[in-house]
Amino acid sequence: MSINAHTSNMADEQVDSIADKADNSVCWRVSQVKLLLDAPFNDLIYRAQLIHRQHHDANAVQLSTLISVKTGGCPEDCGYCPQAARYHTSVENQDMLSLEDVVIAATAAKERGASRFCMGAAWRGPKQRDIDKMTEMVSAVKALGMETCATLGLLKPGQAQQLGEAGLDYYNHNLDTAPEFYDEIITTRNYEDRLDTLKEVRGAGINVCCGGIVGMGETRESRAGLIAQLANLDPYPESVPINHLVQVEGTPLHGTEALDPFEFVRTIAAARITMPKAMVRLSAGRQEMSEAIQALCFLAGANSIFYGDKLLTTSNPEADCDKALLNKLGLHVL
Repeated sequence: MSINAHTSNMADEQVDSIADKADNSVCWRVSQVKLLLDAPFNDLIYRAQLIHRQHHDANAVQLSTLISVKTGGCPEDCGYCPQAARYHTSVENQDMLSLEDVVIAATAAKERGASRFCMGAAWRGPKQRDIDKMTEMVSAVKALGMETCATLGLLKPGQAQQLGEAGLDYYNHNLDTAPEFYDEIITTRNYEDRLDTLKEVRGAGINVCCGGIVGMGETRESRAGLIAQLANLDPYPESVPINHLVQVEGTPLHGTEALDPFEFVRTIAAARITMPKAMVRLSAGRQEMSEAIQALCFLAGANSIFYGDKLLTTSNPEADCDKALLNKLGLHVL
């Protein structure tokens, strides 16, 4: 046996040994996730695909549509976000959309094939009057027969309960990055603030949608730290959006060295292995990804995408392009 073949077999055994822990509800150490990310690419993707097939239809993709119901003017200082009031970007402040506008958008999304409709608002957290409006929107979208999702920032006690009673299926609140890298990206809210909101969501019986952003200048170990943090939530999120930083001029992270696309695929694979039953979503950044890289992401276990021409404020592949890509890959819609 050649040295290279022996090394590959040893690496494959290590990946299998670590990945098998996904079925045993054990705590994931950052070092274990880092070992996954360090594995030979073929070994990592092979293992992720095996786990994916154990828990999901390997050729099915869920389509979600995300709209901004209130844009700009956010008081936070998230270094990636063009909606922060303190940064000079092309994003203009807009008041909350009307209920009619949201229903029209949701109806159009459903007609294009989306099964989940996500509503985002640029706040640190909603006031009660905002919750009152959001519950109306959630109920109206739910009445269309779609899954509902909202991302509204930090929640106060009782607000998640109100959203759940209105029919909210998922609440999105991302951890963004690993705890040790967090202060490099955000200073106006801490990691515990985010975890507290997730506890409110769980307590209200709402499914958790929680992921992060890669390509913000973090190390591979930091990416391992993010995945470990997500996987160790009890339980881990039902939906895990993995975002690739979309660099927007005027934000502090504009000009950050671009992440190698294969590193993004590795992150998807690690998410699939450590959170086998979750929906792993390709989120922001797909506009900059080639079809080949997106195909590798699906192979690595991604089974959900944001679908439509725009996310909150950044562009997204057009719906027709997505349909064409799914057809090329023989993927069908959930």
